[in-house]
Amino acid sequence: MTLTAKIPGAPRARSADRSPLRRRLSSSPWLDFALRRAGGLLLSLFVLVVLTFMVVPLIPGDPALAIAGPDASAAAVERLRQDLGLNDPLPVRFMDYVGGLLQLDLGNSFRFGDPVTGIIAGKLPFTAQLAFAAIVIVLLVAVPAGMAVGVLTRGGRRRWLDLGFSNVAGFFASLPPYVTATLLIVLFAIIWRVLPAGGANSFEALILPVAALAVGPTCAVARVVRQETAVVLEQDFMRTARGRRLPALRLHLLHALPNLLTSTLTLTGLILASLLGGAIIIETVFSYPGLGNEIIQAIIYRDYPLVQGIIIVVGIIATLLNLLVDVILGIIDPRTLGAKTHG
Repeated sequence: MTLTAKIPGAPRARSADRSPLRRRLSSSPWLDFALRRAGGLLLSLFVLVVLTFMVVPLIPGDPALAIAGPDASAAAVERLRQDLGLNDPLPVRFMDYVGGLLQLDLGNSFRFGDPVTGIIAGKLPFTAQLAFAAIVIVLLVAVPAGMAVGVLTRGGRRRWLDLGFSNVAGFFASLPPYVTATLLIVLFAIIWRVLPAGGANSFEALILPVAALAVGPTCAVARVVRQETAVVLEQDFMRTARGRRLPALRLHLLHALPNLLTSTLTLTGLILASLLGGAIIIETVFSYPGLGNEIIQAIIYRDYPLVQGIIIVVGIIATLLNLLVDVILGIIDPRTLGAKTHG
């Protein structure tokens, strides 16, 4: 028996305070991580559902009037409002909305009368194809380019390269996606006429939308990788590796690259989620038949169920992608499991 156990009011040993569940959590970082992220995921979904339901009806205009047309009579518009449930009290509409979500039913489109899930299922592959092609290009171009510039400019060498890279990458990273898309259309579709300006019927039609979506994030990630490379190359373990006269390729791939992946993947996860949002603008510019183009039409026609459904699906995908990035980071570096979130 310890001395503290004999003294009334004395604090007990720390280990004795821990319940079996708490001790199990502390011994399993992955279990602790899963519980924390599951709670965060549920909270994110709850906020997403509430905000989607509250914000979408604030779109100016009457959905019934938009669907019936400006020449429709007041009685016809009122009947349509009744049929669509727009005259129901807000709590009743919210409960119907949540009840449908729990059954994976996003309702029927005001405009088409078809299930929203079917419309999204037909458009989602186009948007996913665009976003994932862009992120692959970002990783394949940004990491080698940023790392190469970081190695070549180590210790203040080749300042002209460092300055030129920083300015050029910073300029393209700051360009809004619709400006980049417009410039690409003018150059490649109008002046040189080597690529189509829209559609999704061929591989060539994908090149300009993917490029417009990938240019900014590629430059942003390359700048981060270049900065991280400069920091990693000055670490003691890199000096030791260089002292052992390891070949340059092995030195940088086996010793420097793994230490760059944590920050690079964290930033990539954030960018991937933003690419889904950026695809909305890009799809509109290139008349690409994805979710982005569809949501613009849905907003114009005040198609509430379709707008809410697209936002919910894109939000869930973005949340799951951030969770996937956190899992990958945990596998690469278990110390990141203690972080609250990367999204």
